[in-house]
This record gives sequence, C-alpha cells and structure tokens, in this order.
Amino acid sequence: MSTELSISDDDHLRGSRNAAVTLIEYADFQCPFCARAHAALSELQARHGERLALVFRHLPLADKHPFAEAAAQAAEAAGAQGKFWEMHDTLFANQAKLDAGALSAIADTLGLDVDRFDDEVEDARYRDRVDVHAEQARALGVHGTPTFFINGERYLGDSDHASLSAAVDKALAAT
Repeated sequence: MSTELSISDDDHLRGSRNAAVTLIEYADFQCPFCARAHAALSELQARHGERLALVFRHLPLADKHPFAEAAAQAAEAAGAQGKFWEMHDTLFANQAKLDAGALSAIADTLGLDVDRFDDEVEDARYRDRVDVHAEQARALGVHGTPTFFINGERYLGDSDHASLSAAVDKALAAT
C-alpha cells in the first residue's frame, strides 16, 4: 500500500492539479471539527482559487460516529454519478441530521438516480475505496479527524479558520 501524498487520478480534487499549494484532508462526515474545517476550506478555496488544490480522503471514525461509514460510501456513490462534491458539501451542511433515512433524501435533492444510489450504498459498493483511504491514513500515523497535509507535510495546527488560513498563506508565500 502506498502512502504517497501526491494527487492521484482517483482523488476527489477541488482546484487545479498544478496548484501552488495542495491540501490533503482526511476527514469524517460526522466529525464536528471536520465540519468547522469544511467552512474554513470553502472560504480559502474561494479566496485562493486555482492556487489552492483541496483533496478529500475518507477516515470514518465509526467507533465515535455511527453514520460516518455510510456517509463516506454515500459520497462515493454520489461521486459515481458525478456529484461527489455536492454530496460532500450537503453532508457537512446537514451533519446534525445524519441518520439512516437522510442519505437517500439528500441523494434525491441532488438529483441523483436514487434507486442506483440506494443499491450502491446498501451493497457497500464503495467500501473498499473508503477502506483504502483509512488504511493509508493509519499508515501515515493518522488516527483522528480532520488531519491535513499541506504540500506533503503534516499540518499540526487547529482546524479553525484563522489557523488554516495562516498555514495556507504561509505555504503560498513559500512557493
């Protein structure tokens, strides 16, 4: 198993592959700190545009968050229909409402083929993809969420807006 931190062809990427700064995030859709980071990262992406690439990788903490694994697979099922980022954003926006029935309802609001979506989630079609991300995270010594790598270096700061903004600005200044 590779622990390479470069962007792979099957990564979920916002921004340009050629961005000056690449931020890889290992996250859990039910983690409140990940939701806080999501808001900060959205603002940073809007501010820096193509200079910042965001990569999302799954690390569902099922022992703490009962719907994290299903949410990760739901995001992948939406991605198979071309709407990973829409599902990603909606899961974070509705984090407090995640339960067994919420995923299908979200898929419907996103205009997905809900029957296909439900079948893929129920069959755990994307479990292996989610597991690969989690195994990679563990190989890198990552056990909590969110965890970030900025241009390949592990970021040890807070996930709040000010801290992430300072780290991204510092990385941009170094390029």
